[in-house]
Amino acid sequence: MWTQALSPVAVAGVILLSAPGINAEEITVTVAGGDWDRTNTVVTFQLPGDATDARVLEDADGNRLPLQVSGDARASFILSHLRNGEEATYRLVERDPSDDLQGWVEAARDNGRLRFSVEGVPSLYYQAEERPFPRANINPSVKRGGFLHPVMSPSGRTATSSYPPLHAHHQGIWAPWTRTEFQGRNPDFWNMHAETGKVEFTEIEGYWSGPVHGGFRSQHEFIDLSADEPVVALYETWELKLYRIPGSETGYRLFDLYLEQETATSDPVTLLEHHYGGLGFRGHDDWIGEENTRFLTSEGVTDRNEGNGTRTRWTYISGEVDGEQTGIAIFCHPENFRFPQPVRLHPDEPFFCYAPSQLGDWEITPDEPYTARYRFAVIDGDPDLVELERLWNDYAHPPEVRVEPGDLP
Repeated sequence: MWTQALSPVAVAGVILLSAPGINAEEITVTVAGGDWDRTNTVVTFQLPGDATDARVLEDADGNRLPLQVSGDARASFILSHLRNGEEATYRLVERDPSDDLQGWVEAARDNGRLRFSVEGVPSLYYQAEERPFPRANINPSVKRGGFLHPVMSPSGRTATSSYPPLHAHHQGIWAPWTRTEFQGRNPDFWNMHAETGKVEFTEIEGYWSGPVHGGFRSQHEFIDLSADEPVVALYETWELKLYRIPGSETGYRLFDLYLEQETATSDPVTLLEHHYGGLGFRGHDDWIGEENTRFLTSEGVTDRNEGNGTRTRWTYISGEVDGEQTGIAIFCHPENFRFPQPVRLHPDEPFFCYAPSQLGDWEITPDEPYTARYRFAVIDGDPDLVELERLWNDYAHPPEVRVEPGDLP
């Protein structure tokens, strides 16, 4: 089921949240950089009160920044620069018609999928409905939706693959589990060709465009096919935000993925120890072969055999597309289960996975859903260790924000 695009005013527009007794003109937002230099940093914070008028942020020099507020009163903007130990203070002002704040990140329906563009340039697609096969010799049981592909760099080069030649069940960016136990059975939601389990897209709750980010929220079901009749074992929610990073037209695309999995019955789902299963990434088909894929982990490991099974804060995977280096960094949030999560680096395929089950059996129970957060940077050119560490620190240690009455100092 598809919903309409969410209202850019109600969900993704530039709105002020005010509280009774507080004049909107007196609200200031102060950002503290902390121990790190900040550049093009995503800043998110809570605003008080009820949604009212359209506003922007303005600094002491009169420079204006787009502010985007979602329905849960979470506001976001992109902080251009701030040195460590320093603060920047803004005030909320009325949006002027001359402020060009709409259309920087645009979401649109496109033949069973959602297309996301940054300033008119396609950046990624969410394949909602089952994607048609690209060739005839694919096992029908692996057809599915509910994944990201293609995911593209700022230059337009595709970093992902779907239905690749040797592992047709691999789908861009997706998140199934492999060895499981549910109601005494062992469905495999990853290897769909085994026909014991599958993951199906069920619903898009909403999608939006905006001046700071565009995104969507969707629902999937993990279906146990090994029972006499199919049984839903897990409900999965995805929420994605793709950001418009000023000045990064030739640098990187940035997006966040939040996923939550909860039991669909009163029975737990046990995740058995295994070397893969969880958040998966499948790289471009041109990266097939050991010599065609490059890996770099947050610990500086570049050998895939040495890095396989290690626990990383982030991992970078790259290869040549149309003769140019293209890659993607995947950042694991510090609040994730078993952080830093172990990784699977395939010995000769362009495949990567954050696999918490490598550390032993665990459960998703009715009382405790599984949640995970990841940030992705899709990059043109060779990886820059310093820049990747900066992006990690922005994600793991975001700036502190104070929202309070008062004008600019």
